[in-house]
Amino acid sequence: MKKKETITKKLFRLLFHRLIFAGAALVLQLAVLLVVLLRFNEYFVYFYAVSIAVSVVVVLYIINNRSNPAYKIAWITPILLAPVFGGMLYLLFGGNRLSRRERRRMSQLEKGFQGASLIAPSCQEELRWISPDAANQSEYIRRIAGGPPYQNTQAEYLPLGEVKFRRMLEELEKAEHYIFMEYFIIQEGAMWDPILEVLVRKAKAGLDVRVMYDDIGCMLTLPAHYKRTLEAQGIKCCVFNPFVPVLSSRLNNRDHRKICVIDGHTGFTGGINLADEYINAYPKHGHWKDTAVLLRGDAVASLTLMFLTLWDFTTGTQENYAAYLPRVHRPEPVESDGFVQPYTDSPLDDETVGETVYMNLINKAKRYVYITTPYLIISNEMITALTTAAKSGLDVRIITPHIPDKWYVHALTRAYYEVLIEAGVRIFEYTPGFIHAKTFTVDDEYGVVGTINLDYRSLYLHFECAAWMYRCSCIQEMREDFLQTQAKSQEITLEQSQQVSPLTRLVRSVLRLFAPLM
Repeated sequence: MKKKETITKKLFRLLFHRLIFAGAALVLQLAVLLVVLLRFNEYFVYFYAVSIAVSVVVVLYIINNRSNPAYKIAWITPILLAPVFGGMLYLLFGGNRLSRRERRRMSQLEKGFQGASLIAPSCQEELRWISPDAANQSEYIRRIAGGPPYQNTQAEYLPLGEVKFRRMLEELEKAEHYIFMEYFIIQEGAMWDPILEVLVRKAKAGLDVRVMYDDIGCMLTLPAHYKRTLEAQGIKCCVFNPFVPVLSSRLNNRDHRKICVIDGHTGFTGGINLADEYINAYPKHGHWKDTAVLLRGDAVASLTLMFLTLWDFTTGTQENYAAYLPRVHRPEPVESDGFVQPYTDSPLDDETVGETVYMNLINKAKRYVYITTPYLIISNEMITALTTAAKSGLDVRIITPHIPDKWYVHALTRAYYEVLIEAGVRIFEYTPGFIHAKTFTVDDEYGVVGTINLDYRSLYLHFECAAWMYRCSCIQEMREDFLQTQAKSQEITLEQSQQVSPLTRLVRSVLRLFAPLM
């Protein structure tokens, strides 16, 4: 009897899930548009002329804007194929437009970010004295993404979700002043429930506890009004870019970041969301391989400011950022080695920070470039950088999943293998399951751990973050972890990449054409 009740409840929740209502609302909007067109078919000639004119203007705009050429082609092609609706579709879904008021507010918050960052001691000049190449990479991040490089910071590499989960619980228990958490996906279960128990307890003790999650990311994992549930337990909550079932380009811009900050001096970032598959509580796609980094010290200032600026932008508030910097609650120095520079990437500007940081690492490499990524959907510029590095004699290796989470994305990922392998890039697929880690390890000197996938959504459409590291001891651990992961993976040969049916090759070609829109 209980089993029947459980099945009934699950079916009821599925039928009345807000995703069903949202999908129905979008379909209804399209149906209304179609009915209007049919109802006024006698005016079709005029409608057709206006639509063509709109499409021409849109194409000219796309050609002259600063977006990636592949993104331009991906939009221009459907507009030319269907000029009646193509231009209107771009107006609805293309671009990353903000209102004048929103742009002004975002600009103010970014200035606040940069100003507060300057309060914490930087080490830019020392870095330039040690390595001009590293200093140049760091300077780009400082100028465009806001945060400077730091010393006085410990960086601990966390090679699995289970490790991060354990370390996060340990650090959350030590919180005395505030806890900030920002995640793309949160799901009730074996990972989130113990974390929530700590958050509730700390909130009752008077700490400033805040949680921000992406609405689309959590649409299938959290109840519709979960914000109220958290607030009822004393936790401040903010839902980023709430989903509204209206045809709009704003649906594209998601908060894909993973940030946890404790008292301003301890922080986490990386690819690991707060859901059970990330700690292998169950085998969703085989073994789930993911990574994170724990930072302790001055560099946590940038993670704190990333959280607060986006929180303020979403809620319409304004914080005193200086009150949350690392040395407010932990003035003593931290034993550290190397340089650490957390950074963010926003889709609301014309700078592809995530891609540029990766490109700089590839172009500055002298011996090897080791990359892990769940998706390999890259621009021509990235292909050129990777193939040129391999042709120049560098050891370039990439690990992708063997068991995919999305078949079409995996098919698209494999579409890039042939051109890379021909140039000398070695590609491995993680045989036990799905690799979700986003890491770059270069020359035993540079390391990046973050949320930025090698795909168009991460590089162009999402809010992302990562930590750039130079000469930190944990970079050696990253290299060893990569090699251990490679040992569990199968290398893809040139023959394997070429042995595909004509139909598969055709499907991949079509997918590559529209890759920037996926």
